[in-house]
Amino acid sequence: MEEIYRTESRRVFATLIRLLGDFDLAEEGLHDAFRAALEQWPEQGVPANPRAWLVSTGRFKAVDTLRRRARFDFVEDLDDRPHPAGDESADEGSPGDSVEDDRLRLIFTCCHPTLPTEARTALTLREVCGLTTEEIARAFLTAPPTVAQRIVRAKARIRDARLRYEVPERAELPARLDSVLRVIYLVFNEGYSASAGDSLTRADLSGEAIRLGRLLVELLPEPEAIGLLALMLIQESRRAARTTPAGDLVLLDAQDRSRWLHELIAEGTALVERALLAGPAGPYALQAAIAAVHAEAPVAGATDWAQIVGLYDLLLQREPSPVVELNRGVAIAMRDGPAAGLAVIDTILNRGELADYHLAHAARADLCRRLGRHAEARVAYTRALALTRQATERRFLERRLAELAA
Repeated sequence: MEEIYRTESRRVFATLIRLLGDFDLAEEGLHDAFRAALEQWPEQGVPANPRAWLVSTGRFKAVDTLRRRARFDFVEDLDDRPHPAGDESADEGSPGDSVEDDRLRLIFTCCHPTLPTEARTALTLREVCGLTTEEIARAFLTAPPTVAQRIVRAKARIRDARLRYEVPERAELPARLDSVLRVIYLVFNEGYSASAGDSLTRADLSGEAIRLGRLLVELLPEPEAIGLLALMLIQESRRAARTTPAGDLVLLDAQDRSRWLHELIAEGTALVERALLAGPAGPYALQAAIAAVHAEAPVAGATDWAQIVGLYDLLLQREPSPVVELNRGVAIAMRDGPAAGLAVIDTILNRGELADYHLAHAARADLCRRLGRHAEARVAYTRALALTRQATERRFLERRLAELAA
């Protein structure tokens, strides 16, 4: 049951929203359906199509709830809709057959342009992927109550404005694309490098983001959608090499590249070329190009850092941000030496930016360590350790501190 909940719950939830037209009612129906499954499946056996059973059960549990609330007019409307078990294609959400995939439809609803940008992302991460408000808050570098408030207000606006649960018309898609891409990439990042917990990665989330990325490219093959899919595939190719068998973090330069999934690299690299040829390089296409340069190096020492710095220069022009500037500083350190990179990172931190971003302090600590400035390195590692809630990263930082103390 746990596996079915993990793999199917958000798909069931998306379909229930389509059928019921209400986030909270769909959430109630979802929980009622799984509660019924826990009671009935041990005796009756798991149905041939668990998702269809859960959708059907959740829908009719919701109808019963509405009847108890005496909302008969709405119930009659619901009863006129197709029975989900009789329309398995809708429940399965097959990405190859139609753009009318329930989860993609839900993403576009959550990313409606009438919602504030921050609310779009928070709502989608919560409702499409089931992240907690705490996980979303860490992805946003903001407070959990702020995220919770954004989600509540966004759901209220969708309800009060009676926004339609649908994939927009093709002519409307480009204007809606940027926020959707951002949401998908945040979902991928939470799966590729989990913000908290015992495991560094969450394959279910990154796999779902890639699935949605493929759907989006099929739906709207714009250069940035292609670039995002390329970026996710190339990053995903390194998953197995990012930790030891014991679950400890392995940095990029120390990874066993024979464990990288080269079929994903080949697919991602081809998509990078397609994105760059299709139009002016946007932020996702440029990040994918950077990932491709890393992937092309047979060993870490063969990495073309000059090309990577050049790509970061372009990225900083397209999307100026302190995080991009930080990554550029790390690349400069690899090209020109740790002192050059440290100067860039110190400039960012001295401006008061990224003060609560653990990777900025971890990067500074590493460059100080390489320069022999061990006291500064210990301070920076300690600050990074205080800011991270990811168990794998904590163990890595603790080992670095122990090495400096030895």
